[in-house]
Amino acid sequence: MSDKLLPTSGPGRPKDPAKRLAILEAAKTLFLRNGYDGSSMDAIAAEAGVSKLTVYSHFTDKETLFSAAVKAKCEEQLPELLFELTDDVPIETVLFNIGRGFHALISSRESIELHRVMIASAAQDPKLADIFFSAGPQRVLDEMTHLLDQVQRGGLLAIDNPLNAAEHFFCLIKGGHNFRLMCGCGEPLAEPDAEAHVREVVALFVRAFRP
Repeated sequence: MSDKLLPTSGPGRPKDPAKRLAILEAAKTLFLRNGYDGSSMDAIAAEAGVSKLTVYSHFTDKETLFSAAVKAKCEEQLPELLFELTDDVPIETVLFNIGRGFHALISSRESIELHRVMIASAAQDPKLADIFFSAGPQRVLDEMTHLLDQVQRGGLLAIDNPLNAAEHFFCLIKGGHNFRLMCGCGEPLAEPDAEAHVREVVALFVRAFRP
């Protein structure tokens, strides 16, 4: 069976969440180890301990599975709940929690290796790079843009362009250290140093956009 075929699951058959999670974990492992082209649906099924038909019943093709794996990785560190604005939580706290989660995400071994895979394959397969960006970075950017739009309308910060501000925030969180990690000439910051970096960025961001 080709990776492009789309078999259908039985009508009304409930899908096992544990098997779906096992498939996602196997996909993340193999995509990082062997790259996208080097990871077949057969191999992912074997790694997950399920049948190939089970993989297809949860994810209709390899592109869908890759997208879901990227999204799942982002949601581990940046659940949608972090981007909610409530009256009883200061905006500085909201931004700090987002910044801390984002910094942990981009500093993780999985994230660094996946970005390297995408950079290496971008010229040969731009469609794959688009799938990666839409499932991961674009989702995070959209959530942050929506949050900053609410912040602007609530008068908490004076942000004329929420999208630009969201990009500035994440670029500041990345800083120079993330580039060194990507190049393989640095180690992830220790937790106290990472938190100090995020607090400094939040203070700078709030000061820049304070009404």
